[in-house]
Amino acid sequence: METHLHDLAVRQASIMPVSVIVANTARGSERAVIEGVRVIRVARVGTIASMPVCPGLTNAIRRCPADLVHIHMPNPGAAFALLQSGHKGKIVVTHHADTLGRKALRHLSDPFVRKVMGKAQAIIVTSKRYMEASEELKPWLHKCRIIPLGIDVQNHFSTPDALEIKNIHDSHGENIILAVGRLVPYKGFDVLIRAMKFVSGKLLLIGSGPQNYYLRELRDNEGLQDKIELLGRVEDVVPYYRAARLFVLPSLTRAEAFGLVQIEAMAFGLPVVNTWLDSGVPEVSVNGITGLTVPPGDPMALAHAIESLLDDEAVRQRLANAAKKRARAQYTADYMAEQTMNLYREIIS
Repeated sequence: METHLHDLAVRQASIMPVSVIVANTARGSERAVIEGVRVIRVARVGTIASMPVCPGLTNAIRRCPADLVHIHMPNPGAAFALLQSGHKGKIVVTHHADTLGRKALRHLSDPFVRKVMGKAQAIIVTSKRYMEASEELKPWLHKCRIIPLGIDVQNHFSTPDALEIKNIHDSHGENIILAVGRLVPYKGFDVLIRAMKFVSGKLLLIGSGPQNYYLRELRDNEGLQDKIELLGRVEDVVPYYRAARLFVLPSLTRAEAFGLVQIEAMAFGLPVVNTWLDSGVPEVSVNGITGLTVPPGDPMALAHAIESLLDDEAVRQRLANAAKKRARAQYTADYMAEQTMNLYREIIS
């Protein structure tokens, strides 16, 4: 959500005044102008169920004289603050994902979340597949508009030093399988590790998170130290995209609402192996066109898809070419911002 908001706001700021109100990581409030965007970081006094608690958020919204307020959900605290502020601007919601779990808290938060959805002039959803599977969106389908997420072309297509790629190949071989993401259960990286028992390539897993120790232990217990490298946080992932032969997104649930990282991989010309989820994941990278899609939680199916792409260079290259073309045509930040601006103009007029 943070990357999306940045890419959207900096493009809007070249057209009109934009203020972004966000939760600070500290207990004090801060103001700054970043890339032409006025950023207001509201003091955070704590966090409840991953949601920042910012008592000053209501006043910050109330004092912002905007014609239109664009709120990114799920964020029940922001929805409550918007209602309490009495702001008269028109409302656009981007529904990034449904609120999963936390039933006790949802008894408190769902009423004002629904009220914001009801007041909104439009609700942006990032994929048709996610929209059609969402229980939360069913009452509001008449308001929904599909605008997919996109990546910043200029920042993602840089060319790394050839020596960096050579060093990666020297360390890990040519048959590199890449996975990138936060190490959390719904990402399915444990399934990918088990699949690697039946794959001839080398898996490079980039990311950090609470499952770090568990995944390392699983790798070691399976005796896969020579086939899997957990690299942790990597400052520059571009050389790894350039060095890899394919990309894997083995997510298990629709908590993976879109899989933006797929687009990054596709833009670099990597075919994607992803999973059949009731979300935007298989809509972004399409089975048989830009990659292969397998059932979630199935190590053997995942291994077969990966191995088949490693073995068949012609198929891999065909999917890679289609992936690059699709990413650069349909999933750019410029296209996303243009479609969002068109929706703004429609609502304001």
